[in-house]
Amino acid sequence: MNNELIIDSSPSEVVIALLSDKRLVELNKEKSNNNFSVGDIYLGRVKKVMPGLNAAFVDVGYEKDAFLHYLDLGPNALSVSKYTKLAQSAKLNSSALEDFKLEKEILKDGKIGAIINANQHILIQIAKEPISTKGPRITTEISLAGRYLVLIPFSDKISVSQKVKTTEEKNRLKKLIASIKPKNFGVILRTVAEGKSVADLHADLNDLISKWDQCFESLKTAQPPQKVLGEIDRTSAILRDLLNASFNSIHINDEKLYEELKAYLHTIAPDKESILKLYKGSTVPIFENFGVDRQIKGLFGKTVTMKSGGYLIVEHTEALHVIDVNSGNRAKSDNNQETNALEVNIEAAIEVARQLRLRDMGGIIVVDFIDLHSADNRKLLFEKMRDEMAKDRAKHNILPPSKFGLIQITRQRVRPEMNIVTVEKCPTCAGSGEIQASILLMDQIENDLRYVLKDQNETAVTLCVHPYLEAYITKGFLFSLRRKWMRKFGKKITVRPVSSFNFLEYHFLNNNDDEIKI
Repeated sequence: MNNELIIDSSPSEVVIALLSDKRLVELNKEKSNNNFSVGDIYLGRVKKVMPGLNAAFVDVGYEKDAFLHYLDLGPNALSVSKYTKLAQSAKLNSSALEDFKLEKEILKDGKIGAIINANQHILIQIAKEPISTKGPRITTEISLAGRYLVLIPFSDKISVSQKVKTTEEKNRLKKLIASIKPKNFGVILRTVAEGKSVADLHADLNDLISKWDQCFESLKTAQPPQKVLGEIDRTSAILRDLLNASFNSIHINDEKLYEELKAYLHTIAPDKESILKLYKGSTVPIFENFGVDRQIKGLFGKTVTMKSGGYLIVEHTEALHVIDVNSGNRAKSDNNQETNALEVNIEAAIEVARQLRLRDMGGIIVVDFIDLHSADNRKLLFEKMRDEMAKDRAKHNILPPSKFGLIQITRQRVRPEMNIVTVEKCPTCAGSGEIQASILLMDQIENDLRYVLKDQNETAVTLCVHPYLEAYITKGFLFSLRRKWMRKFGKKITVRPVSSFNFLEYHFLNNNDDEIKI
């Protein structure tokens, strides 16, 4: 399996597409104004304690207060509170926990009022970004994620990812970490730690301890609500969590971000530095060049088609997501109805798992598969669904098909769902139902060219249009409209086709490829 990352960077956001064997399987957007990311650590102030909910609302600087349930406090909540008070009162000289006396673990069925009080300063971590009208979901169980391990302050437990199968390897990793980890720090060893040397693990551990030092230094002078330690950006986090031997290329179109990622790759996986490539194709956008735009348009609508002719209908409600599987015009005369239904369902299971990752759909998902009468076939479908969902990094649970043919899935939701509108406004009427005379379009473009080249005194201009218009403007080498305009204005005019444009849409770019506002 070949994995590729395609990264489209713009001033407002970074969009990251993960392709597996050229098929789009994940899409992530990181907006430059997004202040709350999963993993960020804040010093917050408790606004209200709600005994009836066994929860509290905490001010972390968002318009809606963050929600902290008792079950999200973590067993060492009292130790975190004590550490926060000591750090803020300058009674701690170091972030190290060797001499820090841990408090007793809290009860699993206790009351939140016995642990925290209104107006208390509290160290928290974002567990779920703000979604819809809700504020962030937070926890006091602090954890710092690295390449090979996760560091958990105020704990002494060592655990290993369940995906590390052999007992010998689990025991080896536990012994290695037990010999190098500081006191009162717990560690979770990630799947990618399998087979790694003590030097690799030690380097990752030291990096996380230095982050904890940064958190401590910020905490000493922080005033709530204030961020004391930020998680690495989404692009680096994806590299950290996903990068493995199956990656064969990472393409990026921004030189600054390219240099940052190159330095980060040098730190976490020097052997993979060569797969990072700077995309320099200025005439064609990076997503269009690698076929990502086309896949996005085909995968994010209400209807998702499959190769066999079957299709999915995806509906969203406030409480859950519903996916309906349809066989469409698919029919094989040599197969009976049950066999056809099973084949469509198996293909649909693969596509449903892909859609959940791609759209980052969370909460309750109900999939209405085509009815199967055979218990063996229903079992086969469930196993296929489970195997495909195993590729998903988000926590999830899957129930076997009900007697109505429904499979119910719960999937962890930590960020707003990826929602991309794939329908476009009518290219000729712009949604109004009325259009200007089409014959006037070239006159309009010519008038705008005159304004750009004469009034704004641009030395050259690039006209970006739909490919059909580009063919019309450039047809005929000597007598094309483009040549006519160049002779008329005495300036260089380049015509660039952009397939993602509406049919009558056009834009002008200057020599630096910046858009010229008309």
